[in-house]
Amino acid sequence: MNRSKKAQEKEAIQNLKVQTRRKEKKKKELIHMKWIVMIFIIAFFLSFGLSFFAEITIKQSTLLPSILITFLFIFFGIFFDIVGVSVTASDEAIFHSMSARKVRGAKVAVFFKKNADKVSSFCCDVIGDICGVISGAAGITITSLMVSNYHYDLLLTTLFVTGLISALTIGGKALGKSFAINKSNLILYRFAKFVSLFYRI
Repeated sequence: MNRSKKAQEKEAIQNLKVQTRRKEKKKKELIHMKWIVMIFIIAFFLSFGLSFFAEITIKQSTLLPSILITFLFIFFGIFFDIVGVSVTASDEAIFHSMSARKVRGAKVAVFFKKNADKVSSFCCDVIGDICGVISGAAGITITSLMVSNYHYDLLLTTLFVTGLISALTIGGKALGKSFAINKSNLILYRFAKFVSLFYRI
């Protein structure tokens, strides 16, 4: 009896390994050079454009507008992280049903879901990481403004600003992930509906 159970367990583990290898093989086939090159180019130009915007606006602004711009980048990073998680966690069948009933945005949602790995990578890694880097760089400018305008201690101000930006980004993304998993279908639908105003399938 024990041998039989052990044999069944061994067979189940072996099947699991085989299925995992098949999945890995399929994923490797999906990740091709064209996508890597495209994401590199998009990331470069997005990063360049957003960094340029942040550099110009923050350096020419007073303290309060600089803080608001930094918060805006933190918010964008959290928002796109929520979208990326929602795409991964959502149920494709619901959107096929909505698409059959010609609900606006449903086809875009199906397209996003079919390309969930790429959409999630773009939202979480590209946009999320760019916003994280820019908000961190903006924090340095805010620190400089606080030190030069209000004569705060450089070390304490740097630690405070860096800690606050990190806490808002990490805490916001942690809360956002939980929200995204629970409301994934609704978030993806609303995002897809908005995108469908500019891009139709």
